[in-house]
Amino acid sequence: MEKMIRFRKDDLRDYAVRYMERFSVPEADARIVADVLVAADLRGIPSHGFIRLHSYYGQRLARGHMKPRTEMKVVSETATTLTLDGGNGLGQVAGHRAMTRCIEKADQANVAVAVVHRSNHYGIAGYYAMMALAHGMIGVSLTNSHSLVAPTYSRTAAVGTNPISVAVPSGKEFPFVLDMSTSTVTIGRITLHEKMGEPIPLGWGIDSTGETTDDPRKILRSGGALLPLGGTDMMSGFKGYGLGVLVDILCATLSGGLNLTDVGGPDEAREADVSHLFAALRIEAFRPLAAFREQMDRLAETLRNLPRMDGQDRIYIAGEKEYENVRQNERMGVPVPEPAIVEIRKEGERIGVPFDLIPVSGN
Repeated sequence: MEKMIRFRKDDLRDYAVRYMERFSVPEADARIVADVLVAADLRGIPSHGFIRLHSYYGQRLARGHMKPRTEMKVVSETATTLTLDGGNGLGQVAGHRAMTRCIEKADQANVAVAVVHRSNHYGIAGYYAMMALAHGMIGVSLTNSHSLVAPTYSRTAAVGTNPISVAVPSGKEFPFVLDMSTSTVTIGRITLHEKMGEPIPLGWGIDSTGETTDDPRKILRSGGALLPLGGTDMMSGFKGYGLGVLVDILCATLSGGLNLTDVGGPDEAREADVSHLFAALRIEAFRPLAAFREQMDRLAETLRNLPRMDGQDRIYIAGEKEYENVRQNERMGVPVPEPAIVEIRKEGERIGVPFDLIPVSGN
């Protein structure tokens, strides 16, 4: 695995703010972006964290493919629904604003749904779903993305990795936080295997002929694609394919955004037009919140106490590993992959925002 270098979370956030401000991103918006990126690294999801500060956001801002000011417009609105034009701004800012409005509406009307088009990559889906937890609500966050996944029986990528996240509050237990892509793995896992010169497990992806492959280069460099969640048709990959398309419909078709291969990729010289969906459900509208939290605790305890397979000492609930990562990383320092630090040192120096953070020992 790649070497990780640890830093104080506040130092990483402050640097990300300075970096984004260099591209004329307003300070308040830059702080949202910084918080989402560092949250990913804290939770142990480096593929969506600090490693993307330059490789996605900085590059697209520098090339003019994404606007530094996220000037959103209301397309339509009711007491419980909202459609927003993200103005080709920062996905994190669009997501934060849309989910905030969802929570405000659900506080008055018990449920709310917001959709956004003309946005960009917004980081980890779970960040926005978890915003609802502090308000005694269930949060939902979905997004489409550029095409990386081949539909079942296709040999060409046409669907995004299209993640789904749902966050549910509990009592003394960790909240239930499902945050998953609808593909077998993220493209970052394939890239890591290529970098290490290692084969990938069969079932992660296909080559340009549609055959499963263990060569990451055939996916990344030769017209291959990821497989949907589940893998091949024999492993019910059509379920993941269906989920991925459903996310695309709910995010893009509902908001008036782009679907499938029309969504722009990170290296394309055009607007990405990524679309999102957010929802909030106020639990007190259905039953007393305290009783709901108690039942969630019992559910988690039941799952944790099931008989375990040989060699396994624990059964996890969705989100539990990530919350434990946060506890550890807040104490030891936030881990960032060394290649990301090498890249940001080079680019920071070039644009006049030197990366001068001091690593922590991690003890």
